[in-house]
Amino acid sequence: MKQQFKIAFWMTIVTTVLFGVVYPFVVTAVAQVFFPTQADGELIQRHGVVIGSKLIGQAFSSPGYFYSRPSRSAYDGLNSGGSNLGPTNRQLIERVHQDAQRLRNENPLTPIPVDLVTASASGLDPDISVAAAEFQVPRVARERGVSRAQLVAFVEKRIEGRQFGILGEPRVNVLELNLALDSAYPMHHSGAVPDDLAPFGISNR
Repeated sequence: MKQQFKIAFWMTIVTTVLFGVVYPFVVTAVAQVFFPTQADGELIQRHGVVIGSKLIGQAFSSPGYFYSRPSRSAYDGLNSGGSNLGPTNRQLIERVHQDAQRLRNENPLTPIPVDLVTASASGLDPDISVAAAEFQVPRVARERGVSRAQLVAFVEKRIEGRQFGILGEPRVNVLELNLALDSAYPMHHSGAVPDDLAPFGISNR
């Protein structure tokens, strides 16, 4: 009995040190050496200030920017999740109807891409479909003072293909697209950083 207790005690100590200290340290060190950007959450900076992550969506409300998908969690990584509302739920139906009406007023002759009125399961999706980006081109082109053809070509250059050529669908990262948009076709802002691109985790509203 005493011998079994001794073995169990040392097994607990050894496995705790190996898998609770050594393993996490080695994995973290390897990630920081070989994949530092990914290990740090693929943060995106502007003028030396972190304004977002390539992996987490964020809200854009100014008409001169491309909008992200709806998010029940307001793109809060600490509150990730969907609404869990069923397709017959009145609250969900009303929210989708309101979003669809707003988009229909914006671009009445084009079918509304489904991802512009539906949230992802996590509420953090940073990407939109190519159709969702192209749907918004008329509004953004008008606000930026560029032609639709120019903006369509601009979006097409920033389409990310399927992972490994087979997984997922072609998509556009909204934050990266909007940052590139500011560089190529800037708008006049009263401050150095517009509200939609405020420092990551800090709300200007």
